[in-house]
Amino acid sequence: MTHRLAVMDDRPALEQLMQSAIRDLLPQFLTPAEVEASFAVMGLDSQLIADGTYFVIESDGALAGCGGWSRRATLFGGNHTAGRDARLLDPATEAARIRAMYTHPDFTRRGVGRAILALCEDAARAEGFARAEMGATLGGKPLYEACGYAPIELLMVDTPMGVQVPILRMGKAL
Repeated sequence: MTHRLAVMDDRPALEQLMQSAIRDLLPQFLTPAEVEASFAVMGLDSQLIADGTYFVIESDGALAGCGGWSRRATLFGGNHTAGRDARLLDPATEAARIRAMYTHPDFTRRGVGRAILALCEDAARAEGFARAEMGATLGGKPLYEACGYAPIELLMVDTPMGVQVPILRMGKAL
């Protein structure tokens, strides 16, 4: 597997991967209504690509996964998600954000998520961050706990469909 920074031309393929991951991987953790509502609160944040903090993992030319980190205040969500905050974080006092981690359903359990997480943590650490936080899906929780993240709080995120989606805020010292 190889990795690189995502570019804006990757957006259609990234969005397709994210939709597949939500639709195929979350049903074992969420109700059907919560899975459908997840599309309203999850997805691609193109600010991560513009900031040069979003990675793509490929395997023989196939998109295996993606994910990034941010020096901005938004904890989770895509371009369409309400409540985004582009404020720059202070690495001396605030945690970097691990963002928009997705593995293609054909590449689960192959180390894709761990590889992306390591890239993100290394990059955040290099910019002076001593801590990282994320808004994790319940599907991602086992991986993040295995990588040293601890739950901070469970957020029940309202969606336009009237269904709440659970997002687990997790953190780790870098």
